Amino acid sequence: MPVNDSAISLPIFPLGTVLFPEGQLPLRVFEARYTDMVRRCLKTETPFGVCLISEGAETGPAKSFASVGCSARIVDTDMEQLGLLLIETRGAKRFEVLEHAVQKDGLVIAQVRWIAADDPLPLPDQYQPLADLLERLARETDRLPGELRLNDGVWVSNRVAEMLPVASPLKQKLMALEDAGARLMLVQQILEKVIRDAN
Repeated sequence: MPVNDSAISLPIFPLGTVLFPEGQLPLRVFEARYTDMVRRCLKTETPFGVCLISEGAETGPAKSFASVGCSARIVDTDMEQLGLLLIETRGAKRFEVLEHAVQKDGLVIAQVRWIAADDPLPLPDQYQPLADLLERLARETDRLPGELRLNDGVWVSNRVAEMLPVASPLKQKLMALEDAGARLMLVQQILEKVIRDAN
């Protein structure tokens, strides 16, 4: 596989869900290719990539997956039973898949380039209801562990986007947006529509 000068090699875990930067993603890992991948990532303290499946299933070979994904760092592991790994991961950096190949064991190895992190964005006043929603969720549930950054427009846009009750392809579009301001605007519009449709 030819390598772009700025590309790095990253194992890919195609999933039916979208991981956002700093998002939490628990996984049950049982296929040999992925338990081996997890062990290598733990040993080398390196991430793996999560990409949304666009065709295929989580088990067996994914026929195709989104070209923009998010790297996942393993923050905790547990072996519930022999051959079944429970891992907690946290989203790190977004990336673009330049090319990929499938190993003999079925693991996808991609050449990727990192996408620059969103520029800092203090939360504009018109999006304060989104921050209020997250604050209430944090108070009433355990869906937002860790530090709340309710004045951070990037953090707020990602946390609300990952919780929206919408199809994964729409979440993928939101995650892939390189403008956090546009993401905030769309997230609020989608949330308002969800609320209208529910009433």
